[in-house]
Amino acid sequence: MKLSKTKSSKVLEGDLTPMIDMTFQLIAFFMLLINFSEVDRAEEITLPVSELAIPPEGRPDYQVILNLEPGGNVIFEGQRIPQIDVMGPILKQEVRNADREDVDTGEIAVIIRSHEDTPTGLVQKLIAKCQDEEMENFVLRVNEKIN
Repeated sequence: MKLSKTKSSKVLEGDLTPMIDMTFQLIAFFMLLINFSEVDRAEEITLPVSELAIPPEGRPDYQVILNLEPGGNVIFEGQRIPQIDVMGPILKQEVRNADREDVDTGEIAVIIRSHEDTPTGLVQKLIAKCQDEEMENFVLRVNEKIN
């Protein structure tokens, strides 16, 4: 911080420009570090608890997050899809998006966040719908049970 003395008085004044500049740089830095993965999480989904849960090793190159409600509704990117059967065009679009980014269809990680009260048959139906679009890499999210 540069201090300058005015001619009329003996008061030292500080130049705040570098401090303001540093503040804006810190704001920009922390904005880049914000975790945007929370965007894909639906608050109404309560994940089941599992003792066998293993944390993921890393983030996949391309992922599709599907939130499945007990009634069969799928929440995808904040949009509620009323039935699993109408997911075909949405999944096809995701395959095309992955292809544009040079990601093979088999490398698309389909992350299914199913509510704990969702019947297993609905999860299987959603997986089958994804397999119809040649997606084959699935991850089922659960909460880890800590003893």
